[in-house]
Amino acid sequence: MLDHRSIASSIVAPRMANGIQMPGSLRATGAFGPTSFATPKMSSPFMIPSAAEGAKSEYDLMYYLKGALAGGICCGVTHGAMTPVDVVKTRMQLTPLEYTGMGQGFKKVIAEEGAGALLTGFAPTAFGYFIQGWFKFGGVEFFKTQAAEKLGPQAGWDNRTLIYLSSAAVAEFIADIFLCPLEATRIRLVSDPSYATSMPGAMSKMVAESGVIGAFYAGFGPILFKQVPYTMTKFAVQGAAAEAIYNGLGTKPEAMSGSANIGISLGSGVIAGVAAAIISHPADTLLSKINKKGAGGTGGIVSRLANIAKETGFVKLATQGLAARCIMIGTLTAGQFGIFDSVMGALGTTKFHFHDPSAEHH
Repeated sequence: MLDHRSIASSIVAPRMANGIQMPGSLRATGAFGPTSFATPKMSSPFMIPSAAEGAKSEYDLMYYLKGALAGGICCGVTHGAMTPVDVVKTRMQLTPLEYTGMGQGFKKVIAEEGAGALLTGFAPTAFGYFIQGWFKFGGVEFFKTQAAEKLGPQAGWDNRTLIYLSSAAVAEFIADIFLCPLEATRIRLVSDPSYATSMPGAMSKMVAESGVIGAFYAGFGPILFKQVPYTMTKFAVQGAAAEAIYNGLGTKPEAMSGSANIGISLGSGVIAGVAAAIISHPADTLLSKINKKGAGGTGGIVSRLANIAKETGFVKLATQGLAARCIMIGTLTAGQFGIFDSVMGALGTTKFHFHDPSAEHH
């Protein structure tokens, strides 16, 4: 549950039996209780201190790899599981006159193409979002901890929202470079199920027809316009919602059990998902349409996007398939935060959380 409830704050200075004072350690609290990690006198979390400097910082290369793996798993699993909803949602965006609602859309796809059609694009969806989740969640953990370390406990707490927003924006930009080709392939398969029989086959055919840039990065602008605000909103709102829930209950994460914390993460994730879906939906509709063959005419990418936006209109861009996407993203986002925390726990670590150091003095 990536939020800004608590920040690693307290510095303690243990002494060895021989009286030599060791470096302090920084305590962090998370869904699975308090943890401690050493803070040796060094600028990089990837450097391992000497024996005289104490244990290696918990926020080292292995920590970031665990965060990246947990992010890949949570995004790949949740997006893959939501493939049937995404198939109908994409059809509603591409052909709204034929697909007028979620229930009707499911019935139409099954009646005309069989139930298996609801899994169209599953491979590029699951694999693409595993890669995206690897860089997104791993990147957020990296940039977040780096910023908090440089600012210090109080400044980190005071600027926690800005840290989440900026960390999410940079991490998402990097992740989208890898996601875009697979998302373009998914949309092509969903919009034209007869286009190819497999993900590699579809990708090869797309490159042969349009070249690498035209095939895979025609939607890079829309995907950035969609994913960056979506991710920034997701992390900021989930953190704020979780913080509000804890305050409403009059408790803190470290005072609750792991399962209770994950429950709060799931609830706040739903709120964050709906907010993120609404903000990013116009770009999501553009992305779906730009990857449909022939959409927007034959000009350049910017010209095609402008034509699609003009033909569709902002209201339709913002509302076509929105209900389906809110259901999908709300469920998906909640699942991501819950799975991420669970996987991190299974890997023997806990996620960095912000904590108000001034609260300890009251």
